[in-house]
Amino acid sequence: MSNLRVRFAPSPTGYLHIGGARTALFNYLLARKEGGVFVLRIEDTDVERSTQESVDAILQAMDWLGLSYDEGPFYQSERYGLYKSKVAELLEKGHAYRCYCTPEELDAKREAAMQSGGKPRYDGTCRNRADQPDAPFVIRFKTPCDGTTAFVDRIKGAISVENTELDDLIIQRTDGNPTYNFVVVVDDAEMGITLVIRGDDHVNNTVRQIPMYQALGYEVPEFAHVPMILGADKKRLSKRHGATSVMAYREMGYLPEAMVNYLMTLGWTPPGAEAAGSEIVPWAEIEAAFRLEDVTHSPAFFDVKKLAAFNGDYIRMMPLDEFIERAGAELPADWDRERFAAIAPHIQERLTTLREVPEKIDFLFWPEDADVVYDADSWAKAFGPDWAEPLLADVIGAYDSLEAWTADALKVALEDVMTRYQLKLGKAQAPVRVAVTGRSVGPPLFESLEVLGRDETLRRLSVAARAAEAAGDGAT
Repeated sequence: MSNLRVRFAPSPTGYLHIGGARTALFNYLLARKEGGVFVLRIEDTDVERSTQESVDAILQAMDWLGLSYDEGPFYQSERYGLYKSKVAELLEKGHAYRCYCTPEELDAKREAAMQSGGKPRYDGTCRNRADQPDAPFVIRFKTPCDGTTAFVDRIKGAISVENTELDDLIIQRTDGNPTYNFVVVVDDAEMGITLVIRGDDHVNNTVRQIPMYQALGYEVPEFAHVPMILGADKKRLSKRHGATSVMAYREMGYLPEAMVNYLMTLGWTPPGAEAAGSEIVPWAEIEAAFRLEDVTHSPAFFDVKKLAAFNGDYIRMMPLDEFIERAGAELPADWDRERFAAIAPHIQERLTTLREVPEKIDFLFWPEDADVVYDADSWAKAFGPDWAEPLLADVIGAYDSLEAWTADALKVALEDVMTRYQLKLGKAQAPVRVAVTGRSVGPPLFESLEVLGRDETLRRLSVAARAAEAAGDGAT
């Protein structure tokens, strides 16, 4: 057991997004590899935007991804007493002060700074004032005026900033509530976090937080800032690039193991993966191989097509019994599970997501004597040729006389018919498939007909033959 303690600290103001899930994964992997502790903390100090619904969504997403935490979840909203005591400590030590500047005064200061070519930062008006008027105030941290703040990032290397570039951050609002940058410092220190792994959009926060650790007498943890996740257009990931919620992908039929494996590749590649020609890596190997030092410095690019490819690979690798169980959960409750088990081996290789299962095989579960709803384009292409109607009539006769209703026998019977029309199998299948399924694409035809059964197959073929004949009569 190492002394490593890492944490994932989402804000419950919405769902768990792709970037947050990747950060949680990297924390989890390092803790598991090094025998450390993985802590979950819910940063719910934004009272107006934090909701229990969002908390539940985050916990569900963590559970779905299999990212089990060792401690927590801890809630910042339950730790306000601790934060207030630390604010008081900073005031007493002279590391913080009350600021009585009004919003209008602050706006004017920012505007003046920008007009003079400076940064829109607080100018320290209240930094050394001794009076305490009876007026609303915030509490600001007194950032050192000289020197530098520096740290060695486990991913990005050495980072430093002149303290003159930093301003005095607000650590407590006028309503008495603490601010993000302050409570993060207190929580990470009090929870014994030894390494903070988070997105590189937090680098600017880190150089502001380090002086707070020092002012409170805390040991400064190590930091590792993982690269941003961008869309294919090199812009920050958003809904225009596909769903950004992790659980939205569950609803779309993605597998958690595929999602985790793909998230892992956003900034890190397992050793040997390129030589092996595949980034599909067993979970045990991922845990054993993960190293922060191998995480890239440059942004990662989220590609939903690549995620879909990962998902399809995982579906195909799944043992058949497991596939039947997991895909079966996507089916309506009244669908025959035995019938699904019979067709399952023939569709597993053709899926990208589990959510595709019902739409690919729904024709097998229509009520007896239900009308087939034909896709107009599929019907036009299948029954447009003048040979389609007589071929279908011959197929009905051949199928009606079959002794064994098996996929092999059904294929041979169609092949016998199509030779008389000098057709290839692909063309000959078209009117049969559309007659039975209503569309031109679907799972393997002959296996589908075997599962559908003799009576229902012949009924649908006959209905289609009459429809084709009626359409032909109408055309003449």
